[in-house]
Amino acid sequence: MVQKLVLASNNPGKVREFQELLAPFHFQVIPQGELGIPAAEEPHQTFVENALAKARHASAASGLPALADDSGICAHALDGAPGVYSARYAGVDGDSAANNQKLIAALKGKADRGAHYVCALVMVNSANDPEPLIVQTRWYGQIIDEAKGSHGFGYDPHFLLPELGSTAAELEPSEKNLISHRGQALRELIAQLQSRA
Repeated sequence: MVQKLVLASNNPGKVREFQELLAPFHFQVIPQGELGIPAAEEPHQTFVENALAKARHASAASGLPALADDSGICAHALDGAPGVYSARYAGVDGDSAANNQKLIAALKGKADRGAHYVCALVMVNSANDPEPLIVQTRWYGQIIDEAKGSHGFGYDPHFLLPELGSTAAELEPSEKNLISHRGQALRELIAQLQSRA
């Protein structure tokens, strides 16, 4: 039986990844924009709090279970910046090229190029669900100056995976989904769902 699930995002890259990752588990992922639900405010300082706010907002507006993630990249030499501000690091319009340029400029002259993606994933059965499913995962790599690859989105072309010798944007989507922060979080969430069944 297919279960409808509202995704509290209109980011085309995220929507595509979640639809692919959740299809085997019989979830029909509906982006909130298709239901006329506006984006929630993201005033919090942590990924988990923002994801929970987004999930509750989408569920309240739709009357359906909702899934939200808050994710971003944390550069070690910048005390975790851009962090929760990753999508709007260079301004509110979420321009990936500008965000990447600002991150590279901030890292200029820094010896430590280590960084990690974070994904906080929250699923609620209802807007007031007292037991939301919450998962948070990390994906480690390094920031490089030159963009490489045409897959992925956001910071992927500059996120080098040293053990693979390629950036996240050079991976095929199916390969990325196996190892990414979002793929890890979703598998952990599914495991939690199965343990509750």
